[in-house]
Amino acid sequence: MSLRALALALTLGLAGGCATTATDPRDPFEGFNRAMYAFNDGLDEVVMKPVSRAYKAVAPDPLRNMVRNFFSNIDDIFNGLNNVLQGKFLDGWTDWARFAFNTIFGVFGINDVASDMGLEKHNEDFGQTFAVWGLGDGPYLVLPFFGPYTLRDSAGLVLDWETDPVVRARPIDLRNSLIAARFVSRRTDLLDASRLFDEASLDRYVFLRDAYLQRRRSLVYDGNPPREPRPPE
Repeated sequence: MSLRALALALTLGLAGGCATTATDPRDPFEGFNRAMYAFNDGLDEVVMKPVSRAYKAVAPDPLRNMVRNFFSNIDDIFNGLNNVLQGKFLDGWTDWARFAFNTIFGVFGINDVASDMGLEKHNEDFGQTFAVWGLGDGPYLVLPFFGPYTLRDSAGLVLDWETDPVVRARPIDLRNSLIAARFVSRRTDLLDASRLFDEASLDRYVFLRDAYLQRRRSLVYDGNPPREPRPPE
């Protein structure tokens, strides 16, 4: 699905969900979001989990680690860009140095030699950059296929997607294979976490929403978020 089509579907869905009564002010479109969560969860149960389990069963650990490192190495290009845009120039240089060392000495990134050299891995995206620039979260959203986001992070997703070298790869068959491999690799890494998630939460939607928002806040502040102000009584 193209991002334009996704944006149209999201807009229509939000328009239909505006009248839904929300229990959390961060989540004014809770009715729509719960419907999208149910859709994504069903797709995950029918397609992604079985494929990921099969991949984990068939592919040995060293091969899965190489695939993970390959895509993680590509991420370092934009980790560096976003760190520079946020004014963290040393971290940006570190990200680009990681990419250079892993691409050259790690054989196109399948070996993470940069971590062995003490170069720290970062996790940055355009949504975090927008936050550093002062843009607020906006309402919580669950996007079809993509999962939990906020309005700000959804805008960042458009830039992340449009500038992604994997998405820009050609021919189309190669691009589709790379996208599928990345999704399966990342979903496989979450199999154990999803099992704990299924066992631990009574309302999985609320649990996922709160966990996502807390994690994003932590990422924006590099793991040291300030105390949130108390809501007015």
